Amino acid sequence: MRTESEMLNLILQIAKNLQVEAVAMSGSRTNPKGPKDEFQDYDVVYIVDDLDNLTSALSWLDSFSKRIIEQHNVLGNRRLYLMLFEDGNRIDLTLCPKDHIQEWVDSEADYTVLKDEKGLFESYTTSPGRYWTSPASGIDFKKACNEFWWVSAYVAKGICRKQLLYATDHLYGICQQELLKVLAWQVASDRGTVDIGKNYKYLFQYLPTEKEKEFSVLLDFSSKEKITQSLFATMQLFHQEAQSLAHKMGFDYDKEVAEKMIQYAEERLETNETFTK
Repeated sequence: MRTESEMLNLILQIAKNLQVEAVAMSGSRTNPKGPKDEFQDYDVVYIVDDLDNLTSALSWLDSFSKRIIEQHNVLGNRRLYLMLFEDGNRIDLTLCPKDHIQEWVDSEADYTVLKDEKGLFESYTTSPGRYWTSPASGIDFKKACNEFWWVSAYVAKGICRKQLLYATDHLYGICQQELLKVLAWQVASDRGTVDIGKNYKYLFQYLPTEKEKEFSVLLDFSSKEKITQSLFATMQLFHQEAQSLAHKMGFDYDKEVAEKMIQYAEERLETNETFTK
C-alpha cells in the first residue's frame, strides 16, 4: 500500500498535470480525532476552470493506478469519482468548478487546503459544527420521544406480519436513531457542544464502555425472535435514557405514553407468539 506521503504527492502531481486551480482535502485525514488506519479515504477536491474538458475523457484517472472498483456521480455542479485501488488505497475525488466552491465547502465539515496559489479558498469559511451535537431543547426532546414511540408501533406491526425487512428498517433506521440522538444529548448535557461525527461514529468515545456494549446487543436482526428482542430492549433503553435526560434537563417526559406503548407492543407480539417473556 502506498504511504500517505506518496499518495499526497501523486494527488498534487496529477493536479499540476491537469492544471487544476486549487486542491483541498477533507474527511478523516484532516480530523485529529479520526482513526489512523488503512481504511482512511483521501477525500480530495480539485477546483477546476473547465469541468467539461476534464470530464469529456477520463483516461487521466488511470494516473492514480489500477482500480478494483469505482463510481462516478453527479452532485449538483460537481462530479465525484470514488476509486478503490488494488493496493487498498481509496480516493474520493471531487471536480468542482471554481465558480461553485461554496457548494463544495457547504458539503464538508472541515477541510485543509493543499494547493491554492490564487487564493481561491481565502474567502470561504469551514463549517466544523456540521456533526456537532448541542444540548437538547425541550421541544426537540419532545419530538424525539414522540417519534420513537410512534414508530415503535410500526416495528411491532412488521414483526406481527412477518415483514422483517419493514420491521428492521423502522427499528434501526428510526427508533434506534432516536435512541442515539438521546444518548448524544446525554453527552452534550454534561460536556456542552460535542463532535459526535458522521453517523454517531465518535459517540461512544464519550460514554462508558458498557453503554456501547448495551447498544451493540440491539443490533442483532438475524431472525424474527431477535428483532422482537431488539425492539423490547430498545424500548427499555430509550425509556431509561429519556427519563434520565428529562430529569437532568428539567424536561417533561410522558412516562404514561411510554409504558402504554411498551404494553401495546407486548400484547400484540405475545398474541402472535413471537415474544416469550
